[in-house]
Amino acid sequence: MKQQLDPWGSSNIENYNRLMKEFGITPFSGILKKVKKPSLYMKRGIIYGHIGFQEVLNAINKKEKFVMLTGLMPSGAMHMGHKLVADQMVYYQSLGAECFITVADVESYLTRNISIEDARKTAVEEYLLSYIALGLKPKNCHFYFQSNGSVGYNNLSKYVSKKITFNGVKSLYGDITPGKIVSALTQVADILHPELEEFGGPRPVVVPVGSDQHPHMLLSRDIATRMKEYGFVLPAATYNKFLPGLMGVDTKMSSSKEESFISLKDTEDIVEKKIKKYAFSGGRTTLKEHRKKGGKPEVDVSYQWLTFLEENDSKLKKIYNNYKSGKLLSGELKEILIEKLNKFLKDHQRKREKARKIVDKFLE
Repeated sequence: MKQQLDPWGSSNIENYNRLMKEFGITPFSGILKKVKKPSLYMKRGIIYGHIGFQEVLNAINKKEKFVMLTGLMPSGAMHMGHKLVADQMVYYQSLGAECFITVADVESYLTRNISIEDARKTAVEEYLLSYIALGLKPKNCHFYFQSNGSVGYNNLSKYVSKKITFNGVKSLYGDITPGKIVSALTQVADILHPELEEFGGPRPVVVPVGSDQHPHMLLSRDIATRMKEYGFVLPAATYNKFLPGLMGVDTKMSSSKEESFISLKDTEDIVEKKIKKYAFSGGRTTLKEHRKKGGKPEVDVSYQWLTFLEENDSKLKKIYNNYKSGKLLSGELKEILIEKLNKFLKDHQRKREKARKIVDKFLE
């Protein structure tokens, strides 16, 4: 049975290799050696696939203009899963990208019944402050709200509707409501509008996304080929694995489920409590069995989180080997993660408060 991708719901990916074959995603490993300064996520295989990234890579290597575009759904607390995309924003900005970050306040209203006012407040307080703390700079960065887009941007979201059919939309998304159709077309405008003349004209655009956003990328690329009068360069995407929810590697983090995530504003006590109570263990039933057979890092959430967080390859390998052999216990592995998280969060929260001094530069 074909895996399902739902941009507005929960899409748990069981097999990324199978996903790439089913949805025409190219393995990132085939292009990795051409990337002069790959990110940690690229090297670790966390960014596992792409479509059209060669165009972007050519621009990076030639130091030509290119765009990084991403969006945020202001539906709740920013958590460690959201950090994955934020780190990619900072990475591409460091390589010279002009950054466009859209706040999906219209989409959140249409699909999640969140008021425009609440969406805007959440976007700044939960997300933008953390983006700045993680290293995002105001230069060449456009942080904007869907509800406050320019005339050209808003017109584009309407013009693209001429290039699709209802059956075409259904083939990508399955059952779809009028609100979701408007949301999807607005997403297309988000992805394509940096190539309008008023925003800099046609040039390569990369959109870092999770697998669930693939239908939006397919629709955007299809429409771009049909709007020949604009001369769009087909937008590219990189696909990253999800940081699993605390309750298991087959679960997704959700801002609506407190037990599934660590927020970027969580205190040390909350982090310790959540990891110890909820983080799924790959340890054995008894100490004797664990020492004899070893743990299962492939299903242990604490270890899987460390593959995203521990930058030192030697340390990560040692943790893997010690856990796999039974030398390292599940509780000890959780303690390693707790220490890693709290060290990061203490520094991050300090930087968040400093970020308030420059947040207005992103909102001008």
